Amino acid sequence: MSPLDSTATAPERYPGEPPVTSTGGALFHAGEVFTSAELQSMRLEGLVRLVIGGSYLRSDFQENPATRSQAAARSVPHPIRQRVALGRSCAAWIYGCAPAPALISLVTDHRRRTTALPPFTPAVMHQVSLGPFDVNLVGGVSVTTPLRTALDIAVHGDRSAVAVLRAIGRAPELGCPLRLVEAALINTSRVPGKARALTRLRAAQARG
Repeated sequence: MSPLDSTATAPERYPGEPPVTSTGGALFHAGEVFTSAELQSMRLEGLVRLVIGGSYLRSDFQENPATRSQAAARSVPHPIRQRVALGRSCAAWIYGCAPAPALISLVTDHRRRTTALPPFTPAVMHQVSLGPFDVNLVGGVSVTTPLRTALDIAVHGDRSAVAVLRAIGRAPELGCPLRLVEAALINTSRVPGKARALTRLRAAQARG
């Protein structure tokens, strides 16, 4: 069964609801309470700061994995939010191990039927094979686990992959030492680019 099925319960890594304030909330998305122009004006005034896409956080609140995941999810069309997980560079950013991505990476199990993303959605969809332990919840949003994220970065990452992998391996709260990622990759068959991914992982460990 896919971990994205509504009947499956993924573990919660960073519990958290959107912060609530006297004015209702701390996380705002363009087109809901405020327009994009209003939020940009509020940003210039120092009242909010951009998180990702059209989502902004009140300046008196600290960004964390839960607010990042909730902000990224707001850029995903509502009808498919429950069928996808945030992954790859987006997941690494959510965990605080990479800069905010230009596009939000979404993953969905290839065995599921998922509609295509509407035009101009600031996201890219990847149909992959997801195991029962590849997805957890971050602030109530489905995100690939640190181990699965590191594997995806090793295989599909760009020139920043080694730095991102090193950051994941160094984050004690993620519990994802790179030797574990390397062992998982070695024991996974039929992985395109496996040799390059192993090179990236070993480089990250050598610099760690």
